[in-house]
Amino acid sequence: MKYIIPFLLIILLTGFSCNKNKNAQEVSEKSDSLKLDENRIEIKIGETLIPEAKAEMDNWKEYQLVDELLLKYYSITTLEALSNAEELSRLVKMMKDSIKIEKLQKPNIIARINVLENETLRLADMATISSISKEEVKEEVSNIVAIYSAMNSKINTIYQSESIQNALEVDTEVPINIQETSTQQPYLYMERTRLLNNPKQKQ
Repeated sequence: MKYIIPFLLIILLTGFSCNKNKNAQEVSEKSDSLKLDENRIEIKIGETLIPEAKAEMDNWKEYQLVDELLLKYYSITTLEALSNAEELSRLVKMMKDSIKIEKLQKPNIIARINVLENETLRLADMATISSISKEEVKEEVSNIVAIYSAMNSKINTIYQSESIQNALEVDTEVPINIQETSTQQPYLYMERTRLLNNPKQKQ
């Protein structure tokens, strides 16, 4: 009997210690989760294609690949954004070099794709700079998403104009132009003069 009581006490103390360690581990995991949330970039979904445009884009494989990857950038960590940057720039270049839809072979569409490519290349450059800040990455991701949204907006405008023209049965070689209202275009003529926060460039 005298050995049973100490044995029970040891069991109780061991169980209490395990529960305490488990609680501490759960608190630690929650803290780590909060830290990850601080590094997550959350952006409101931009312009998406209208059904008329989407029907033709379904056959443009290169556009679909860009769209699929960029969709992840609306909710992504800074590490993921940088890790996928090179792949994103590669896919955008493939998209630029594969425009086969005649109605999209227009200067205003090509200009937007060129700006998008430049910005994805800039994000890829950021991935090679150890001193880059998460604020700079977030700003660049926001730029890329805004440019992509502006490109989709212009594509929608082209198809909306064509749809209106067909509905009115207008017999003219000049398409009807409608005003874009949903997306601003602050990055269309963006100058490529911004310097990255690279210590080597300051020397």
